[in-house]
Amino acid sequence: MTLWMVRAGKNGEREELSLEQNISVIGWEEVPDLSSIRSRDELPSLLSKIYPNEKINTVRNWERQIWPFILEMSPGDLVALPLKRRPAIAIGEVTGEYRYRPDLPPDARHTRAVKWIGEFSRSLFDQDLLYSLGAFMTVCRIQRNRAEDRVRSIVFGEPIDIASLPPSEVVADDEIAYTDIEELTRDEIRDYISKKFRGHELTRLVGAILTAQGYQVQISRPGADGGVDIIAGKGLLGFDHPRLVVQVKSSDTPVDVKIVRELQGVMKNFQADHGLLVSWGGYTTPVAKETATKFFEIRLWNSEDLIQMLQTHYDAISEEMQADLPLKKIWMLVPEENE
Repeated sequence: MTLWMVRAGKNGEREELSLEQNISVIGWEEVPDLSSIRSRDELPSLLSKIYPNEKINTVRNWERQIWPFILEMSPGDLVALPLKRRPAIAIGEVTGEYRYRPDLPPDARHTRAVKWIGEFSRSLFDQDLLYSLGAFMTVCRIQRNRAEDRVRSIVFGEPIDIASLPPSEVVADDEIAYTDIEELTRDEIRDYISKKFRGHELTRLVGAILTAQGYQVQISRPGADGGVDIIAGKGLLGFDHPRLVVQVKSSDTPVDVKIVRELQGVMKNFQADHGLLVSWGGYTTPVAKETATKFFEIRLWNSEDLIQMLQTHYDAISEEMQADLPLKKIWMLVPEENE
């Protein structure tokens, strides 16, 4: 059994399609059906004809990703899809051979049938696994430090004694040399917040972000809050619109639609314009459906959204909060993007 990482677009644009259609997909929309390819030497020649202006190293890099997807992956292998739109990793089992699907959008026609087992919080994966899954590639085999066995343990609950496992195979260069540092940094921030800002402390962090956005904020005391953790409004005294009521859930467990409906009731009680529900553990699928038509009424933040807001407004938050959560901006060269 082999573990593969297959991304679904730079910004996760093919994630929902992959999960809904039970497939794993890659881009390279200019590339035609590859079902007839049988020799690895054929692939770089074809890519060079399709992309005559690309550098030789770029073509070789693409070939190293496309070839395993069309001919090395096998039914029974596991596929990891790091999600961009929520802090989770979808894990599935390959159930079919490579298939070109002209019925799908142009950037999602190279496919593998996959039975998606579930989505697993990134917090369940050790840092070295996240490092490997952060490989800056569209397709990459993940094998460092017995990754296959450890991911199976997470997915299927199989007990595992790491010390008893034989040494890992030689690690592919792709798993080491190209890593999404931005994604790994978010994981480190997420882990730090998860440990340092539990319970009411997470409410304090959300309040600091809203204050940095220009709101006058009133935070409820720890304990029973009557369904609202933060009241916020614009203007000198917070009387101006928009007016918000905020509910914050610091648990790792996804919240359900019951919490959303409770928030709607609180909004009416406080005559608020909008409601913000912050759930560190994310949301169940019905929540997304419940709020799909409430864009101008309710907003949802998961841990990914909260971290993004924190990074956006960090310079404007209080010195006290910056001391509790020290972050620093850095400049880095962005690696060449894959399809």
